[in-house]
Amino acid sequence: MSSSKDSEGGLHAILPARPDIEALIDARHPDPFAVLGPHPDDLGGQIIRAFLPGALSVKVLERDRDELIGELSATQVPGLFGARFADVQPYRLRINWAGTEQTSEDPYSFGPLLGEMDLYLFAEGNHRDLSHCLGAQVTTVDDVPGVRFAVWAPNAKRVSVVGDFNNWDGRRHPMRLRHPSGVWELFIPRLGAGEVYKYEVLSADDALLLKADPMALATQLPPLTGSIVASPLSVEWQDCTWMQERAHHQRPAAALSIYELHAGSWQCELDETGEVGRQYSWPELAQRLIPYVQQLGFTHIELMPIMEHPFGGSWGYQPLSQFAPSARYGSPDEFSAFVNACHVAGIGVILDWVPGHFPNDAHGLANFDGTALYEYANPLEGFHPDWNTLIYNLGRTEVHGFMLASALHWLKHFHIDGLRVDAVASMLYRDYSRKPGEWVPNRLGGRENLEAIDFLRHLNDVVAIEAPGALMIAEESTAWPGVSQDTAQGGLGFSYKWNMGWMHDSLHYIQQDPLYRAHHHNELSFGLVYAWSERFILPISHDEVVHGKHSLIDKMPGDRWQKFANLRAYLSFMWAHPGKKLLFMGCEFGQWREWDHDQQLDWYLLQYPEHQGVQKLVTDLNRLYREYPELHDQDDVPTGFQWLIGDDAANSVFAWLRWSQEGKPLLVVANFTPVPREAYRVGVPFAGGWHEVLNSDAEVYAGSNYGNGGGVITDDVSSHGQPVSVALNLPPLSVLILQPTSE
Repeated sequence: MSSSKDSEGGLHAILPARPDIEALIDARHPDPFAVLGPHPDDLGGQIIRAFLPGALSVKVLERDRDELIGELSATQVPGLFGARFADVQPYRLRINWAGTEQTSEDPYSFGPLLGEMDLYLFAEGNHRDLSHCLGAQVTTVDDVPGVRFAVWAPNAKRVSVVGDFNNWDGRRHPMRLRHPSGVWELFIPRLGAGEVYKYEVLSADDALLLKADPMALATQLPPLTGSIVASPLSVEWQDCTWMQERAHHQRPAAALSIYELHAGSWQCELDETGEVGRQYSWPELAQRLIPYVQQLGFTHIELMPIMEHPFGGSWGYQPLSQFAPSARYGSPDEFSAFVNACHVAGIGVILDWVPGHFPNDAHGLANFDGTALYEYANPLEGFHPDWNTLIYNLGRTEVHGFMLASALHWLKHFHIDGLRVDAVASMLYRDYSRKPGEWVPNRLGGRENLEAIDFLRHLNDVVAIEAPGALMIAEESTAWPGVSQDTAQGGLGFSYKWNMGWMHDSLHYIQQDPLYRAHHHNELSFGLVYAWSERFILPISHDEVVHGKHSLIDKMPGDRWQKFANLRAYLSFMWAHPGKKLLFMGCEFGQWREWDHDQQLDWYLLQYPEHQGVQKLVTDLNRLYREYPELHDQDDVPTGFQWLIGDDAANSVFAWLRWSQEGKPLLVVANFTPVPREAYRVGVPFAGGWHEVLNSDAEVYAGSNYGNGGGVITDDVSSHGQPVSVALNLPPLSVLILQPTSE
C-alpha cells in the first residue's frame, strides 16, 4: 500500500476543515473520531490523520508485521500528521518522540466499543455489572491488547484520558461521545495494568476539570488522587463450601456475632520508639486478625469502609471510589485473598457501605462534568450540613444504577457476605438535620425522600437475586416502619436494622450510679416492647467510643473493680438479650482509651487479669451464643423470650427465659447493683436441677466468684407465674445464665 498525496491535490487535501483543526488544537473537538484515524477517500483508499503534539515523525506499519507502509507527513499545524493511502488495511503507528520511539495501533482506528444494551441498561439505572463496563477495563479489541476507558459526562464539551503515558496532555486522547447515554469511550491500545490516569473534562462553561475515575477499580495511595488501571481479579477462590452454605449460616435463626473493626488501627507495625510505623497490609492482617477472631468466637467481622477515601480522618465514611479497595492496605487481589482466607476459616465478612453522601474534593464526583451530575443541584437537597458533604441524587437513573452497581461489585466480585448501609435515616428524610425552610418537600409535599426509598427497595430486591444469602443491614436511627420487612409488604427489604434505641437506652442505664438505677429501670426493659417489630442487631459500635463519649469500660461507674464488673454484666446482658450482636474492637478486652484511628489498640492491657477476664468472658459468651439455640434461633419472634422479673426496680434485678424453637429454656438473671443478693427467688418452668452455664462474676473472669456452686435445685414454691422456683445467690453487678438439667 503506497501513499499518494501529491496526485490528489497535495497535502492540503489531507487536512480537515479549518474549524476542525482549530478545535483539535484547542482540545475542544466534540467528535475527534470524525477527523482522526482512518477515513475513506473517494478513490477506494483512505486518509489517515493523527494529532500527536510533540511528535517528531510518524510512520505507518502493517498491523501484523513491521512492514513499512508509508509515513504520515507533518502539516503546517504542529502535531497534526496525515497522508492518503491507496489501499485500506489495518495499520500501526510508529511515533518518534524526542528521545524515544513508540509503536502502537491508532486509538482512532477502532469503532464504537460499548454495546447498545450496556448503554441502555446504564441509562435505565439497572446495569448489574457496571464495574466491568465503565471505567478502565484491561481488554482486547480486534485481537489488540489495551485498555478501554468509559466515563459518564453527558454535559461535557470534551473528555480526554490523561496520564503519564501521554504526558497528561488532554489533546492526545480525546474520547468518543456515545449518544444519547452521555458516556464517553476510548480504547488505548498497548496500554496495560498499573497505569495512572484521570479524565480531563471540558465543561459546558469552558472550565477545565481533572477528575479521578468514578468507576476506578484501583487508586493511588492517598494523598495522591489518581486512578489506576487494574488487572482483572486473579484470586483463586477456595470458599466454595462457604458460599454454598452462606444462606444457612446467615438465616434469621442463626447466631450472628459481629466484630466491628477499623483495618488501619486494629493492629499496626510499631517502630523502635513504640509509635505506629505503618499500617498492616491485607496479607498481614489475615495472619493476625483471623486467628484472633476465631479464638474469640465471632461469626463475622465488619470492616469500616475500605472503599478508597481521600481523608483518613473520615474513617472511610466519606468515600470517593465506590469500586476500589483503599490502596492503604494493598491491592484488590490482596483484599480478595483476605476475604477468601476469612471464608476458609469460617468467618463472614461484612463491609460498611456509604450510598448517602460523598465529599466535595475537586478530583471527585462533585460537579463532575461542570454540572451537578451525581448530586442534587439545589443545596437544600444536595448539601449535607452535618458532614459538609454532597448527597447523591438517587432519583437520577444513572446515579441510582451507579450505586446499585457498587453494592453488587463488592458482593459478587469480592464475595462479601453483607453490606451495612450507613446513615440510612439521612437518606430517608429530606429534612434530616435541617431546620424549617432549609429543605425541599417531595412531589407529594412530604418530608420523605421518595427516590432514596425507591433505591433502597430496588437495591435489596436486586441483592436477593444477584447475591443470594447476603445480608443487607441498615444503620437506621428513627422509628421508620418496616426497615427489615419485605418490599412486597411495603417494607424497605433489609435483612436487619441496627437497634439504636436499645443501644442508647442500655448505655444510658449502665452509666448510672447503681444507687440511681432504680429510677431508670425501664430503660433496660423498654427494648422488649418493640424487640420484634424488626429483625435487630444490637450495636455497640465505633460511634459509642469516640468524640468524648469514653470507651465502653470508662463509661461504667464506680471504682476499678466495679467498672470491670459492670462491663462484664453489660456484655452478658447484651448477649442474653434478643437480637444479633455487634461489638467494636477494643471493647472485648476493656480498652480504657477512646478509639483513635491513628493508633493501634492497647494490646499491652492483656497482661492484666481484669482485661484478660473480659476477653475470656466475650469468648465464652460467643461460644454459648452459638451452641445454645435458646440464645439465637428465635431472636425475632416473641415466643423466644419470656419475662419472669421485669419490675424489681428496687433491687435492679431482671430475670427472663430464652426459649429455643424446640421448647428448651435458658434462665437469665441480672443484678445491676454492687450488692450480693442471697436466696433471691425466681420462678422457673421445670422442676429439678438448674446448671449454671455462665456467671459473669466467676473467678476465671477476674470476678469475686460469688454464686451458686455451679447450680441449684428447684423448690416446690410457685413464683412469677411458674410452678416451681429456685433460690439464687446473685453476685454483685452480674448476670447468671442457667440451664435445666432435666425436664
